[in-house]
Amino acid sequence: MKLRIIFQILAVLLYSCSKKNTQPNIVFILVDDLGWADVKCNNPGSFYETPNIDKLAEHGIRFTQAYSAHPVCSPTRAALMTGKHPNRVNITDWLPGSNPQNKPLTGPIDNDELALKEVTIAEKLKEKGYTTCFVGKWHLGNDSNHWPEYQGFDVNIGGWEAGQPRIIPGVSNGYYSPYGNPRLKDGPDGEYLTDRLTDESIRFINENKKNPFFLYLSFYTVHTPIQASKKHIDKFTAKKKQLKTDEIPFKREGEGWTKLIQDNAAFASMVAAMDENVGRIIQCLEENEMDQNTWIIFTSDNGGRSTLFNKNAETSNEPLRAGKGWCYEGGIRVPLIISGPKVRKPGRQSEQPVVSMDFFTTLLTIAGIEHTSNDGMNLLPVLENEGNLNRDVLFWHYPHYHGSAWTPGSAIRKDDWKLVVFYEDDRTELYNLKDDPGEKQNLAHEFPSITSELKTKLSGLLEESDAKFPQPNPNFSIK
Repeated sequence: MKLRIIFQILAVLLYSCSKKNTQPNIVFILVDDLGWADVKCNNPGSFYETPNIDKLAEHGIRFTQAYSAHPVCSPTRAALMTGKHPNRVNITDWLPGSNPQNKPLTGPIDNDELALKEVTIAEKLKEKGYTTCFVGKWHLGNDSNHWPEYQGFDVNIGGWEAGQPRIIPGVSNGYYSPYGNPRLKDGPDGEYLTDRLTDESIRFINENKKNPFFLYLSFYTVHTPIQASKKHIDKFTAKKKQLKTDEIPFKREGEGWTKLIQDNAAFASMVAAMDENVGRIIQCLEENEMDQNTWIIFTSDNGGRSTLFNKNAETSNEPLRAGKGWCYEGGIRVPLIISGPKVRKPGRQSEQPVVSMDFFTTLLTIAGIEHTSNDGMNLLPVLENEGNLNRDVLFWHYPHYHGSAWTPGSAIRKDDWKLVVFYEDDRTELYNLKDDPGEKQNLAHEFPSITSELKTKLSGLLEESDAKFPQPNPNFSIK
């Protein structure tokens, strides 16, 4: 009799264990080119509408001074995967990048992919039994042997060399099927890529209720080509008419132009489609009663594309300066919301400066996996409302030219001070972000000691991280 009771108890325990996953799940959502000001909870005056992202912020922590590791995509994506500064993995431009020959400087030679020797967050999570899934944009290697399935992901849906959906007549239609993507089967006519990637993510969640999982949903949106979501475009076309803007304002930024207002209806519809699908992911977790045991991280790989050589930019990062490609705040400050089981006092905001490398050590700490923190910091004390980060500085290095009109340079932030240096003309700029978040007033001459201190600090960090620098172009001549 006693033996039978023991077997019954064991059966109940085994059944319970098989039904319930005690390890926290992780859903990491990365949006391509989404600016800090593109999210309503950051920018109440935004032309765009993001109700699901705003709701996520109410249930988590919104970081108002979150930064990407770099002002363009591939370096930030490498930093996310490894916890290392882009300099350390020698990826400091989008892949394969460009090196114009009609400029005073030539950029350094980058790696063509994220090296397989690098230990990724997906590989570390697998040590603890996590099932890992990558969905969407990869952009960390042209060679298929460096795609997600070779970097720790059990499943790869849509991740390959391309940095954006491609429009090739007769082959691919960008955001609409056929996609021409070797890691994503074409869907029915009219299927929208953002919806499809979410469908695949939901399928993965539903198939992994019993196992701890890491879902990395890396949307291709809102990167070009700008192709409206047919479901949302009419609403924003009507909304644009209400703006009654006679002329779109721009201002000069170097040799480029920065857009100063948000008014692009097609872009707004893409943001709305992305937001709707973030809501679908959250709803799926709730319906499966997994929301209380799942961490959700929502962020972007760089600032919004507001600055170009011409006046064709899609969005505006106002009141921040410039956009994607620049080391000014508009190019590197990004939205960041984190929600999860250990978040204390949800709905609050944190002004702690944080950066892409922090996710590596934060998530591995959450999962209880031993690791080297590399260049990131553990954000759990902030999430648990138990303390602040003891962070000295953040720095960025972009030694290449970019289509945003950026010229090679670097930047460093220490406390409220921000230094930006340009290598073409050895120009140095100093800003106080607390008083001047739009970086309008250069204080380099007024505070020479701070300028010198930060410049010395930046030089040391660049040397320590094995930074590569642009060199004079012997073929350049002023016409």
